[in-house]
Amino acid sequence: MTSYVPESEWATRPASPPWPAQRFERALVVAAHPDDETLGASGLLQRLHAEGTAVTLVVATDGEAAFPDSSGEERRALGRTRRRELRDSLREQGLPEVEPVWLGLPDSALAAHEDELADALRPHAAGYDLCLLPWPGDPHPDHQAAARAALAAAPLTTQCWSYPIWLWHWLRPDDPGIPWPRARSLRLTEAEREAKAAALAAFPSQLKPGPRGEPPILPEEVLAHFARDTEVFFREPPRSSAPVSRFTELYAGAEDPWSVRTKWYERRKRAMVLACLPDDRYGTVVEPGCGVGALTRDLADRAGRLIAFDPVPAAAERAGRAVADLSHVDVHIGSVPDALPDGPVDLLVYGELLYYLDDEALERTVAASVAALRPGGHLLAVHWLSWAPEAPRDGRDAHARLLANPALEPLVEHTDEEFLLHVLRRR
Repeated sequence: MTSYVPESEWATRPASPPWPAQRFERALVVAAHPDDETLGASGLLQRLHAEGTAVTLVVATDGEAAFPDSSGEERRALGRTRRRELRDSLREQGLPEVEPVWLGLPDSALAAHEDELADALRPHAAGYDLCLLPWPGDPHPDHQAAARAALAAAPLTTQCWSYPIWLWHWLRPDDPGIPWPRARSLRLTEAEREAKAAALAAFPSQLKPGPRGEPPILPEEVLAHFARDTEVFFREPPRSSAPVSRFTELYAGAEDPWSVRTKWYERRKRAMVLACLPDDRYGTVVEPGCGVGALTRDLADRAGRLIAFDPVPAAAERAGRAVADLSHVDVHIGSVPDALPDGPVDLLVYGELLYYLDDEALERTVAASVAALRPGGHLLAVHWLSWAPEAPRDGRDAHARLLANPALEPLVEHTDEEFLLHVLRRR
């Protein structure tokens, strides 16, 4: 009999940060087999439904190969049974109107049909702001294939989160492959837990021995992991830097896409940036990703010379107009790290930019920033605490990379309910 990691090993693991308090309009849920979504995400599906999110469930296989020694007819019969069980389960979860989209791909062979699965998912993923998928590292090849296909199909503007299943049984809490920094935990209500338990009981084919006396797929020691009062999800961000084309599209659609001149969040953040600068005046100031130039205008009052740039031509043009009367300000088109000057620079200001960079680009940008700053020069970073769907990381991670650099020492830290701000000094 398979030896599973007991639930007691997970009970002492520190809790992950909470699931984001965010409303979603439309959620695409991808499952490799009927019951995956119930095991890994039933509580979240109930919560989303209660908040008015439209849920679409796509099931890649019928789960007909759960018992490998079954005959062809037995597999077909099991597939029909599992479809019926899933509908019963959805009713128990209060989701009777969710009609599963069945793709009927071969169970236990999804890796050979990954491209076909991605192609099937793309029309369903268009226009969705949330995609739930199996954890890409889950120790089941079908779950891994379904995850890769879902991530390939999801639009750039879709938040992707994964739900682990076999992780809880076959890995241990200290496994280095588990991405704990990207984990978020949803605490379930008692009603959600009861509905989840009833929904899992609606899969008797997985709870009882197989046709030849095989052990159940979901014995009690497995089900114990899903009786918790929490569900854990991993953010699955893009692996590459956000493309400039995405921001070009936003600037083509609005004069000020983020309403930085008028929105209170932006005005309050800008005031905090100016208040946290340790020096009254700076010689050379550099502002990468200047956008429409709202902060640029304010920084100009504190700078002897200001260099601002943005990779989007429309943004650079608007920023240039905002400071057209200031001869000591230079605005041009450029991207980090290549557009950073050689130095010496007295102040570098990064606002809502670094989390859009992938690991390599961020590493190069931090290195180039350190090289450009004079000893004693300042670097200010301020970033939104929420996680933009196009971003490979959140603001906390971006700031952690800065704080880990031995050439930079922190001077100012401000943690707001909406943003994080640091000022660091070049050693």
